[in-house]
Amino acid sequence: MSFRTRFAPSPTGPLHLGHAYSALTAHDMARAAGGQFFLRLDDIDQSRARPEWARLIEDDLAWLGIGWDAPVHRQSEHLDRYRAALDRLAARGLTYPCSCTRRDIEAAASAPQEGVPLFGPDGRIYPGTCRGRKMSEARPSDAIRLDLTRCPEMALDFTETGPAHAGRHVVTRDGLLTHVGDPVLARPNMAASYHLSIVIDDADQRITHVIRGEDLFEATRLQRALQHLLDLPTPLYHHHALIRDAAGKRLAKRDDARAIARYRDEGATPQDIRAMIGLAPAA
Repeated sequence: MSFRTRFAPSPTGPLHLGHAYSALTAHDMARAAGGQFFLRLDDIDQSRARPEWARLIEDDLAWLGIGWDAPVHRQSEHLDRYRAALDRLAARGLTYPCSCTRRDIEAAASAPQEGVPLFGPDGRIYPGTCRGRKMSEARPSDAIRLDLTRCPEMALDFTETGPAHAGRHVVTRDGLLTHVGDPVLARPNMAASYHLSIVIDDADQRITHVIRGEDLFEATRLQRALQHLLDLPTPLYHHHALIRDAAGKRLAKRDDARAIARYRDEGATPQDIRAMIGLAPAA
């Protein structure tokens, strides 16, 4: 099997050391396997994505010694693919419109059941308030959710090679209902959610290995289910450890003090960045 992987940042801020670790890990694994590495920009949220951040991402990656094997894949240029997938799920009766705000969800979930988790990969687990609504009732201000109760029973697997979760994992419908809840597939200002767009993109780019941070491991279960519902292939997964600060907090885009561009401006070299994040020097 050929090795095809990708790095898919959102152009909503500067890349930091955590991004460098993820991008370099994926790039190094691809090159070591004689495979291909692709750059994808998760710019589907046009209210937050900025061209200047996209340019800086490309500049930072090139400075780190990372090259990609095709033109940059921009999600904003593939909205028709996401809409078509959403329409397929709707035609099977698997979606419904949702008007709930975050406050509504918090209020509905204020009396949790013992042993049932409160939060999943997308935050507070949705309690199904709008599940009885039909798509014909959808308003422009509604989000669109996947109705897991209408999905067929499933026992799906995916393979993880990362250090914390290595092995075969099984995804079931009941498990998703308990630990994820009905996920949002599209929002009023976005043609598709992260979960829907990423499985379409991975299939379109023929990605064989998804290499990303361990904070996204639980999201893999939902993405595996979407692959099944849309008849898409399933890659192998590798979730790596996160880069954290001295207090143990994982880095985020607001951590401008650790932005790659700042290190560049202060005279650091790509090998300095590799040393900071614990990666071996480039071959």
